[in-house]
Amino acid sequence: MSTYQKYLAGYARGYIGFNTIAVLFQSCWGSIAAMVILQNGTSLPQFIQLFFTVILCMAFNAAVLSQQKLKIVFNLLIASVGINGLFLILNTLFIG
Repeated sequence: MSTYQKYLAGYARGYIGFNTIAVLFQSCWGSIAAMVILQNGTSLPQFIQLFFTVILCMAFNAAVLSQQKLKIVFNLLIASVGINGLFLILNTLFIG
């Protein structure tokens, strides 16, 4: 069993509780990423990063609220946290 499958199985066991925590966490994580992106200016590259940050956060929240399939919600959570983390690191270390 792969690491992904283990985490997916754990997420499935506590789906309702984990969704509550995940919505709070990834919304805060996305807002931190958006803040750091905008601290580096308002040029086109920053707006492109901000676009993807907002879209991923909204997509995950919409998937939870519309009760999409478990795997879709889990994949959106991973994508949202990963991409926002990448933008956060890039803007903190390299761009800033």
